[in-house]
Amino acid sequence: MTQPISRPPTRRLPRDERIAKIVAVTRTMLTEVGYDNIVTAEVAMRCGISEATIYKYFDSKRDLLIRVAEQWFDELLREDQRSLNGQSSLEALRQVVWRSLSVVRREPALTRFVLLDLRPDPAYRSMSIFELNRRFTAHVAEVLQAGRDSGELQSDVPVALLRDMIFGCIEHQTWAFLRGEGEFSVDEVAEGIVTVIYRGMQVHSSALADESPQSLNASIAKLQQVATRLEQAASIAAPMGSPAARNKSQRAPRASPST
Repeated sequence: MTQPISRPPTRRLPRDERIAKIVAVTRTMLTEVGYDNIVTAEVAMRCGISEATIYKYFDSKRDLLIRVAEQWFDELLREDQRSLNGQSSLEALRQVVWRSLSVVRREPALTRFVLLDLRPDPAYRSMSIFELNRRFTAHVAEVLQAGRDSGELQSDVPVALLRDMIFGCIEHQTWAFLRGEGEFSVDEVAEGIVTVIYRGMQVHSSALADESPQSLNASIAKLQQVATRLEQAASIAAPMGSPAARNKSQRAPRASPST
């Protein structure tokens, strides 16, 4: 006969600490087994409480998982952000896109739960998680708007549309990873997304104005190399103004028209 699982004796925690422990243990298990395979009885065992205690604070397992997701977004919003002041629109956009991709890389289970379980819910827009997600994605919109205000980016495409294009691309590029069927490079995907968006929206005053000093120096060096080769070739051939060059030109037969 199977023996009941015994729980180690633990001191009784205050309400807030008990809830925090339940949420922390659930988040650990979410990473380990995924949200479909979480069993509240095991959460209770790891917390040293009865399963009934969990339902004292949460109406359902889904309600508990929503609390975990809310805590996750709170952490993301509290993370210390590098100041974007003084950065070009290109660098600022690269930073916020890279960060959004790195979030998916760090927390695939929570990302799956939000995208597959919460977002399709008809009540999603009334959930606090919706507002938290909106605040998170707003960082990208703020960078795009700053680029428009500074004159670096064109203003003929709505910022909301550009934001949606960026996050839509992030979802498509990370979907195989979230399904456990592939990998993705945060650096490569971020650079690709930023390149497409920035090049498409960049204000082009002149080709030279957009080039860095290093790029201009490289272009000048290449032109100098070409000029040197042309001069060397000209010194070998007869000068165009010399009698030999004129006689050669006069003796050259005319090309017959093709039939």
